Order: sequence, then structure tokens, then C-alpha cells
Amino acid sequence: MKLLKTTFLCFFISVLSTSAQSVQDIINSVDIDIITQVISEFSGEESTIVDGNSVTILNREYNNNDVAADYLVEKFEQLDNLTITDQAFNTSGRNIIATQLGQTNPNDIYVICAHYDTVADYCADDNASGVAAVLEAARILSTQCLDNTIVYALWDEEEIGLRGSLFYSNEAASNGDNILGVLNLDMIGYDGDAPGQPGDNEFDIDVRNIAGSIAMKDAIVNVLNSYVFDLDVIVVDPGTSFSDHASFWSNNYSAVLLGESWETNDQTPFYHTSGDRFNTLDLPYLHEMVKLTTAYMATVGGLVSVDNTVSQTPTMLTANQTSASYQWINCDTDLPISGATNQSYTPTVSGTYAVEVTSGACTEISECFEFDTLGLDSFVASEVKLFPNPVKSQLHIDVSGIDGAIALDLFDVSGKLILQKTSSDHITSLPMKELPEGVYFLKLTSAQKTGTYKVVKK
Repeated sequence: MKLLKTTFLCFFISVLSTSAQSVQDIINSVDIDIITQVISEFSGEESTIVDGNSVTILNREYNNNDVAADYLVEKFEQLDNLTITDQAFNTSGRNIIATQLGQTNPNDIYVICAHYDTVADYCADDNASGVAAVLEAARILSTQCLDNTIVYALWDEEEIGLRGSLFYSNEAASNGDNILGVLNLDMIGYDGDAPGQPGDNEFDIDVRNIAGSIAMKDAIVNVLNSYVFDLDVIVVDPGTSFSDHASFWSNNYSAVLLGESWETNDQTPFYHTSGDRFNTLDLPYLHEMVKLTTAYMATVGGLVSVDNTVSQTPTMLTANQTSASYQWINCDTDLPISGATNQSYTPTVSGTYAVEVTSGACTEISECFEFDTLGLDSFVASEVKLFPNPVKSQLHIDVSGIDGAIALDLFDVSGKLILQKTSSDHITSLPMKELPEGVYFLKLTSAQKTGTYKVVKK
């Protein structure tokens, strides 16, 4: 059983979750800090960890982007409920694809996609911005029960002829795949107004009367008008064919391009140059664009309203979904707790716990929550960073915001203590190369706080 990424919150908080139960909750869950971190790493502004090594992804040109592709694979691997395909379509091209199978209509497929290759260094807007949006949609929606299948696709070799998306589209058509809509995101982070200042915030939807593309455009506009976004739409018909959505038009699939407004000449002036840097992006505008695209995918994906949030008191955990079946799980062992099948559960020992909620045909698992019978507070997310996770050799623990010694205890899924260490360093490394592949749990304890984190060893 795979659990969602662990979140630790203080014991006195009444309702604990970052998971969404409605489209509005989906919108509220879009995290600009996560988006900007991905763009900074993927455009080479900051170093990152790939395959256990510190790297800088400065350039993603088609014959120089294997590290970038590996980064994307590892990002998808951190999420649950996804099947990942590393699709080699020629000697150098790799599409990175993650599929979330629909619970009710698995053959009804919607695609959200972006290209990740470039023609120069950096290229934050073109198209790290679109890549970050696809990853953010996957981060949020992979925790949810959906009626329909969503494919999160990141294409290679767009810049030299739409090769990656065309390969996928041709193969899908040959297989008879029932793709009902393709949302292509290409350059969604630049707005000509001063970053963060009020302005037109216009964006283009490029569309043509092919298959159900017009209806797809209308559905996006309907989402735009149904919730509050600081965006104004410009419909371009006939729209451009110079991006990956055109590969699907060629096979008579419904598809649109969503991006900053080329129609009003409000595209980045740094297009296809190494001047396309992170500091040229308008982050509030980008945030709105990702909220809209994620909300649209939640809508067409058929978001099922299963409440997997948990309420907590100093003595009890309670699932907020009523009229359901429940199974409480010990996150420290990744195993169900025998007999713990009621809506509420009272832990007898300190640890991390989650609940599996089954309502109708859908089952969702809550996040893991720290429950401390000793009364210690939990570390907040910004205080502890673990990377890489999944890990192959060295696990790095960054506690730069914490002073004093911290005890580190690594357990396997059976609860057996594997490694133990005390450190006062801001960054500590644990050797994991010789450990078997599988799930482990790292418990950190300072004088004032504690937390337990899920680690996947590859």
C-alpha cells in the first residue's frame, strides 16, 4: 500500500489536510512556492538532486536533456496512483508520461501536457512554466478519486518538429485510444505588466474547429467564469499550429493551446534566447494560469467528492467523511492497524497515522499525521527537507532552520531500527546505498519538536 506524501502538523489543529474535495479546494491547493521551486530547478537557476547527484539543469536542448528527463521521472515517482512511462521514440527523444487511471471510465482519457526541451540555456518561460503546471496538476490530482483517466505528458523534441507529441498521438490513434481532450500548455508565465502589478492578465486559447476542440475551449471558459481568477481570455480561431496540440489535431483529436497572449503581442521578449530567465516571469499571473488549468483538469477528470481530511484532538483522530468504510493505518510501518475500522481512532503510542476511506466505488487515503502522546509539537514543512526522495545512495536531511542537536532514527516497514544518528549539522547525510529497495521511515526529534517522514529507497 502506498501512502500520500507525509505532512506533519501540530496536535492542536482541528482539521488537518491539504487534499481537495471540490474544484474550489483544488484551486486553493495550487502552491506557487512549489511551482517556482520547480521552475528554478528545471531552468538551471538553482541546483537540484537527480539520481542522488547534485546537478544544474542549465540546458535542455533535445540532444542534451537526459538529466532533465530523469528529473521529471523522479518528480512523478514521488506521487501515488500514477503509472510512469519513459517513452523513447527515437535515439535521443524521451517523452515522460504519467497516467492516473479513472475509477469509473478508465477508457475516457484527458491529457494535460507541455514540452520540456529548449533551444537555449535557462528557458524558464519556454517551457519550464508549462512543465511546472503539469507537475503541479499531477501533485494535487493524484491524491484524488477521479471518474476519468488523466495523462500527464511532458514531450521532448517539440522545438525541432513536435516529434515527441506526434509520436504519441500517432500511436494513440493507431491503438484507438479514446482521448477526449488535450490541454497543451506552452509559455504561461509572462505578462507585460510589471510583475505582480494589476494589469490585463490576458491569455490566449488557440483553437480550431477540429473534433470537439471548440467545445473544449467553451468548457475552459466556463471554468474561468465559474470561479474567481484574475485572468481575461482571448480566443484565437484559427489558432496556431506551432505547438504540440497540433499533433493531436492531425489525428482528429480535440485539443487546444493555452498560453500567454501572443495575439496581443504580450509574449516574452526573451523568446528562444538565454535571456528567458526566472526573474522575467510574472509569478501572480503564472499562479492564476496554473489554478485555471488544474481546475479544468479536475472538472473534466470527474472529481469525486470523497473527504479524506482528518480532524484531530489531543486524544483522538477522526475521519471527516461520514457514511463510509474506514481503515486506520500506521504510517511508521505502512500497515493497517488491526481492528481500527471506526470513523475515529485513539492512538495508544506516539507515531504517524492515516485513514483509508472508502465511499462507494472510491477509496482515498489521508495524509499521514503526527500524533504525539508526549505533547511535542511537530516540525512544519519548511523546517525539514529530504532529498532525493526516492533515494538510491545518500539521503540528505536539510534542517537549516533548526538550532540544536537532532536525533535521526531510520526504521524499515516492520518497525525495525536500521540506522541511528545524532547531528547538530544543518545538512546531514544518511548512507542508504546498501539498504534493500523499499519503504523506510525517518524519525527526527529535537528538544522541542518531532516528525516522521516516508522515504522510498530505489
